[in-house]
Amino acid sequence: MKNSLPSHQTVKLTRGKHSSPREGVCVMELASMLAGERFTDRPRCVSPVIGALLRTYNDLVDDRPRQDLYQVAAAVVGTRASAEVERLRLKRVIQWGKATRRARRLSWLARVAGRLGIRDTDLNPDEAAAFAVRAIGRKTGRAHADLLALVDDLISYGQGTGAGTRRTDERTMAPTRPLEIR
Repeated sequence: MKNSLPSHQTVKLTRGKHSSPREGVCVMELASMLAGERFTDRPRCVSPVIGALLRTYNDLVDDRPRQDLYQVAAAVVGTRASAEVERLRLKRVIQWGKATRRARRLSWLARVAGRLGIRDTDLNPDEAAAFAVRAIGRKTGRAHADLLALVDDLISYGQGTGAGTRRTDERTMAPTRPLEIR
């Protein structure tokens, strides 16, 4: 069975994009395997915002905490939602990045965005994810747990009744329960 591909149960989460599970997988490639989609780091069944955040974080985090993303890969399958829900998720990622970055100097992206008058909604999911993950910087400990809590939050935006969005504070896009960010 040496020629068989590794399964979702035997692969190891690693940095980067891979052409085959034999090379390892990122969290989004694992999600594509779990969903039964073709092997890709952009599975169709996953929210583009959540996918961008997890791809970026997967490549930043060290090997040990990266393995915590196994469970997240399963949780994000089926999260693709309406444009309105994705817009809310995008705003939440940016808001989280701003809150996380408060104590640090503004990033190059934030300075340029401010000078050019770019609004939060002008960022695409990959840019917003890069902004939020870079906000963590060299922080350790709570930052990992806080990012995983953010992912749980983003997943919940697509669940429920009606428009499928959760209650938020419209001024900050924060969930009604506070999210601890240190």
